[in-house]
Amino acid sequence: MALSGRLQYFPRIHLIGAVAALITLLIIVFWPSSPAKNLQQTRYVIEMPEIIAPATPAEPVLNWESAEVKSGDSLSTLFSRNNLSAVDVIELAAVAPKEALRLHPGQTLRWVRSQDNHIQQFQIELSPLASHDFSRDQEGALQYELQERHADYRPRFVSAVIDNSLFVDGSQAGVPQEILFQLAGIFGWDIDFALDIRKGDSFSLIYDEVFLDGDKIGNGNILIARFRNKDRELTAVRYQDKDGNSDYFTPEGQSMRKEFLRNPMDFFRISSRFNLGRKHPVLNKIRAHKGTDYAAPTGTPIKAAGDGKIIFAGRKGGYGNCVIIQHGSRYQTLYAHMSKFNRNTRNGRKVKQGQVIGYVGMTGLATGPHLHYEFRVDGVHRDSLRVELPKAKSIASGEKQAFLRKSSNMVNWLNSFSDSEGSQLGAFQ
Repeated sequence: MALSGRLQYFPRIHLIGAVAALITLLIIVFWPSSPAKNLQQTRYVIEMPEIIAPATPAEPVLNWESAEVKSGDSLSTLFSRNNLSAVDVIELAAVAPKEALRLHPGQTLRWVRSQDNHIQQFQIELSPLASHDFSRDQEGALQYELQERHADYRPRFVSAVIDNSLFVDGSQAGVPQEILFQLAGIFGWDIDFALDIRKGDSFSLIYDEVFLDGDKIGNGNILIARFRNKDRELTAVRYQDKDGNSDYFTPEGQSMRKEFLRNPMDFFRISSRFNLGRKHPVLNKIRAHKGTDYAAPTGTPIKAAGDGKIIFAGRKGGYGNCVIIQHGSRYQTLYAHMSKFNRNTRNGRKVKQGQVIGYVGMTGLATGPHLHYEFRVDGVHRDSLRVELPKAKSIASGEKQAFLRKSSNMVNWLNSFSDSEGSQLGAFQ
């Protein structure tokens, strides 16, 4: 049957609709696409709702409190004074090394407390570079950590000519007091800074300045020093051995240190010398003066002349408050007329050279504040200003070559900057 014959069986309205649908389909298929659709396919983007991350809660601001340790303070007295829980002292002692809780006057303590006055964080400052830190963990138990920061050490060269004294002219040249004390200590066995210094003497040295975060926080050690005294020149090089022990030596490796200090005080005036025929100023009769008297203000620190053991510390007749130290089997030193003893000065205690054992006074037979100092060898009194002092040990043979290499470099380093007073130097390698 022909197509025209079959179409007669469809209603007219259906035929019109079919024709319209066919025309629409042809238009869709053959109508030219836009340039953009010829280049890329249409993309359908489903926009998802924005997910906002929860804000990180700000860390709570800690309310740090602080206090300075006073003379005689313990952790218990300090906690009581600041209304902190005494129970925490026991807890601190249980987790900290013993030496961490030994407080010294001038130290700063910092803490954060809870509402019931228990410490949440606690800090004992040792220096700008180190502190003992305590904090509570999630269970509330105290934890201990030694916090250390690293400083920047920058060497500096200085020199001065002496017209008045080491400390006056050194200070005027911009040398810090603590560095001058170091210098006096290094050469103190060979130079009597009260009697041997002459106008025109000079010194030059290189020492470390200590910086933290770009700011100077202090001074370090003298690295090398040279002192010209009258017709002699003395040079001292700082050297650290393989065990970490440091000391000063001549460029050839001889120790600058003797077994005894020439003088047991830093600031003084010799008021009376060793004299077996001296007339006693109080008893007014001839009585041998078997020591050296150092006039100084009451309270001036007195140092042990050498390593040893205290065999007497107390009141002793005309000597007043007196300390006697035994140094090995042959040597003894005596210190008299003290105003008071150092708190660690006790019979039987061992002392180190330079350790403060007491303070100048005028107890016993004395007309004014001074130290009476005696030096005995095999029980015989000797003039401490003239006796030849035994030397300490020098560089070990196993480290001699390493020392000599460093010593040579250090001496050349000092020589190269000897005319550059106050200049900043590059790090020594």
